[in-house]
Amino acid sequence: MNLYTNKKIVSDFKGWNENAIFELSDGSRWQQKKYKYKYKYKYRPNAKIWKNGSHYYLEVDCMNEQIEVIRL
Repeated sequence: MNLYTNKKIVSDFKGWNENAIFELSDGSRWQQKKYKYKYKYKYRPNAKIWKNGSHYYLEVDCMNEQIEVIRL
């Protein structure tokens, strides 16, 4: 996997949720691709987008797993 971007999530992060949209500090917006629910609240956590082939994954500092996302 290659690092695509390393930024912060704008505003509140509330974990993984169906079709959740995450806005990063560079203005990019990403949507959770598959259903997964895991609640964790954090204000403006660091976030990384990883690229593996044609797939993108979001990693957030307060979560212990990545989730596949698509760019909006």
